Amino acid sequence: MSSGGAEDDIPQGERKTVTDFCYLLDKSKQLFNGLRDLPQYGQKQWQSYFGRTFDVYTKLWKFQQQHRQVLDNRYGLKRWQIGEIASKIGQLYYHYYLRTSETSYLNEAFSFYSAIRQRSYYSQVNKEDRPELVVKKLRYYARFIVVCLLLNKMDVVKDLVKELSDEIEDYTHRFNTEDQVEWNLVLQEVAAFIEADPVMVLNDDNTIVITSNRLAETGAPLLEQGMIVGQLSLADALIIGNCNNQVKFSELTVDMFRMLQALEREPMNLASQMNKPGMQESADKPTRRENPHKYLLYKPTFSQLYTFLAASFKELPANSVLLIYLSATGVFPTGRSDSEGPYDFGGVLTNSNRDIINGDAIHKRNQSHKEMHCLHPGDLYPFTRKPLFIIVDSSNSVAYKNFTNLFGQPLVCLLSPTAYPKALQDQSQRGSLFTLFLNNPLMAFLFVSGLSSMRRGLWEKCQEYLRKINRDIAQLLTHSRSIDQAFLQFFGDEFLRLLLTRFIFCSATMRMHKIFRETRNYPESYPQLPRDETVENPHLQKHILELASILDVRNVFFENTIDDY
Repeated sequence: MSSGGAEDDIPQGERKTVTDFCYLLDKSKQLFNGLRDLPQYGQKQWQSYFGRTFDVYTKLWKFQQQHRQVLDNRYGLKRWQIGEIASKIGQLYYHYYLRTSETSYLNEAFSFYSAIRQRSYYSQVNKEDRPELVVKKLRYYARFIVVCLLLNKMDVVKDLVKELSDEIEDYTHRFNTEDQVEWNLVLQEVAAFIEADPVMVLNDDNTIVITSNRLAETGAPLLEQGMIVGQLSLADALIIGNCNNQVKFSELTVDMFRMLQALEREPMNLASQMNKPGMQESADKPTRRENPHKYLLYKPTFSQLYTFLAASFKELPANSVLLIYLSATGVFPTGRSDSEGPYDFGGVLTNSNRDIINGDAIHKRNQSHKEMHCLHPGDLYPFTRKPLFIIVDSSNSVAYKNFTNLFGQPLVCLLSPTAYPKALQDQSQRGSLFTLFLNNPLMAFLFVSGLSSMRRGLWEKCQEYLRKINRDIAQLLTHSRSIDQAFLQFFGDEFLRLLLTRFIFCSATMRMHKIFRETRNYPESYPQLPRDETVENPHLQKHILELASILDVRNVFFENTIDDY
């Protein structure tokens, strides 16, 4: 029988089912591919397009579920094709998270990625002699790992890494491909990422406790009666990473990963509240405050960085704050300059598109020219027309100490130490100590105290004590008579309040520590904090010694710190 005759034998209804499926499949691919053409910056232009894409994928997913038997018999639908649809929906949810910073969409992405694995949608791919299908499977694993890392599902990550390793070995054995080195690098990167934390928290059976560093309900110290603070709220954040040799995975360095979690609330499951992103009415949204919107920029060129900065600045609502986090290699001025302007102290390198000289330090050979991709303090001056909160983690962070507030808007810079004591084990590849203090201050405290593991019970006891310290730091700040008002104007926002209290805890800890003896070992800020009322306050120092006593590491700190200066 001819193929035409065979087609004539197909009932009209089943033929329409196949036609409708093909239409939805083609439409979904067309819309998905169009996502690449949307601008990455700006929060409004993309929403209607994303909504249409979700709409089509929702219909496609339900359609193949309702008509599976017909599609199996008449279309020849394979399980890996169902897996592809589920994978695309998972990608949509993940990208919606990136666009909105709403962590609940990560749970939705996890659900679809997890279903692919549980239902073995890709299991038959290895039997087909098509390397491009195997690559789809490998990419699915890599994407699933990223989502699990962001959700702190480390047990699942470890299982996925083992499965991915087996898949890569099978792939490279069967097909003589040129991308073997690239896939092995993916494995190495994720393995290093998992091991980045310098301290392990252990259960009684020695299994590792997974700790989350997102903002919990009890995370930030509460504002108490009588505390006079500003009403600004953090709306936008640019998280920029370009540290040489730092562990990264999927264009996310350890520092970027830690900072993005410090700017998010614990995820909640939205399954009962919405069908798909972009479609719910505002009345159905959760009542709690949203996360600040974030841009994650890995090694951006100057033009890319300025474009994103301008977009954030333009869309910043009234009474809102823009945060800029820079984790990057320092660029130092060479020679002496006749002037001391905002471009004469160097800055940080946001994109290294050539060989780095001597590791961390970049020196221009031609002293009359400046590094093209260096972000100088002066580059940020135009954006100080609105409230700006800057964090610089770099070997030349002090360049930003020479800021000038031209427009009278709230402006604060938190600056990392420019060097760490040689006696401290070098952990720079596994992330900066300063950023670790801002993300997980107890883990950072344990690390500088020489501890590498701890029992869960003691960890929770120390966390409770650290919450007490944060409450006291909040009181020190708000009761200070000489503190710059910029700090208090930012203190009304939960995220910024927590970052400020952690910064002061970090600075006080380092100033009391016996091996942190040079000025460059200490964090600084612009404007300067009144030391005697904050980072060198005797009441705070007593608390830090108490915490050290709980951990039995009091010997690494000076007892009478002020007398030692």
